[in-house]
Amino acid sequence: MFEYSGCMPTGRLGTAHRLLTEAMTALEAAAGPAADADELLSVLALCEETTRRLDRTAVATIATLDRQGTFAERGYRSPELALADLLNWERAEARRRTVAAGHVRPRTALDGTILPAALPATAERFADGRIGLGHVHVIAAVLGSHAARRIDPERLTQAEARIAEHATVYNPAELRTWATRLIEALDDDDPEPDDAPPPQLNTLTVVGHRSGAGGRITGRYDDAALFDAIATAADALSAPRDGLDERRPEERRAEALAEICAHALDRGTVPDTGGRRPVISVLIGLDDLQRRARAAVLDFGGTTTPESLRMLACDAGIVPIVMNGAGQPLDVGRTRRTVPDGLRRAVTARDHGCAHPGCDRPPSWCEVHHIVPWETGGATALDNSVMLCRVHHRLMHHSEWIIRIRHGLPEFVPPRWIDPMQRPRSRPRPAGAA
Repeated sequence: MFEYSGCMPTGRLGTAHRLLTEAMTALEAAAGPAADADELLSVLALCEETTRRLDRTAVATIATLDRQGTFAERGYRSPELALADLLNWERAEARRRTVAAGHVRPRTALDGTILPAALPATAERFADGRIGLGHVHVIAAVLGSHAARRIDPERLTQAEARIAEHATVYNPAELRTWATRLIEALDDDDPEPDDAPPPQLNTLTVVGHRSGAGGRITGRYDDAALFDAIATAADALSAPRDGLDERRPEERRAEALAEICAHALDRGTVPDTGGRRPVISVLIGLDDLQRRARAAVLDFGGTTTPESLRMLACDAGIVPIVMNGAGQPLDVGRTRRTVPDGLRRAVTARDHGCAHPGCDRPPSWCEVHHIVPWETGGATALDNSVMLCRVHHRLMHHSEWIIRIRHGLPEFVPPRWIDPMQRPRSRPRPAGAA
């Protein structure tokens, strides 16, 4: 259960805290044993009205924080992950609010222009309290379905207005059924696509960015068997991780395909000429040798940030290359795996997958992270290793979370902005486990 653990708020927030406490005390008194049935029913209605108003405030605050980049600056790629850690929410609870923030609050274009809410009719009814958070989540899901995306934009806007109006009388489950039927009917009314077979063409283009970091991969597969093989593999891993994943479908598919390729490379299921994780060529100037690696270049020429280098160095092949002042290599070390199979098996037996609290990613999709970074002298040993999924591995390298081993098990200390008392968190252990 979440409990406020920071300092008592001051200023406007302090006044709001005091008035809210007084109001809640009065509401609790009104619901006491002396209240009659009509009064108690009114209390319930007032509770729902208050909840919806608090939800509106929370959604507006989340939208502002996300627009300002606060969560990203603190190492979180998605707001729901930050909210789950900050407020001890289930990720589904966090996702409901982030979805609402993305659909019923004004948006900011790349040029700074303020755009209206993505679901204007829904936003209007949510703002005046006629519908709740559950309704917004349902409307966003139905209008984001594959069937809805096939409908003409003008007709879809009209459908959103109809669905929002019905949300004022239907509960979320009833609304989902009615709205889904409406979208299916509108989709059936659209003309059938052209069934003429296109020319057969299968191409894949891989082009690195000129900046030296990342690149673009584009492909076309007219061969149904080839396309289905790729689409099926990507789809198997691109579903929202736990119902709280706010990434767009194309983002999930992109990361899923990369993870599948990394998995194949790591397991040696491709020819030996390419069957390995990206090898880090760590270019170290002779004068900087004692200060360890400051830059790295991958096989395809892309440079990495120090944070990305540390993440790859946790569980990848390393080739240290010492350079002289003229940029010529003085010594090239042999490639070696920093986390041997035996140690990985021991970490797997202890952590049973991603060790971060609330994560259920299995060992086969996790990496071994050095608690004390390898490049700063951390040992490749069980008491300096922890198993993390790709999402939490990145978080540990880009945020202020601290990992430590206590009584032989990993525990995670959150940053002060999440918990001012920095109380350690750990994944619940099975009954009878050590």
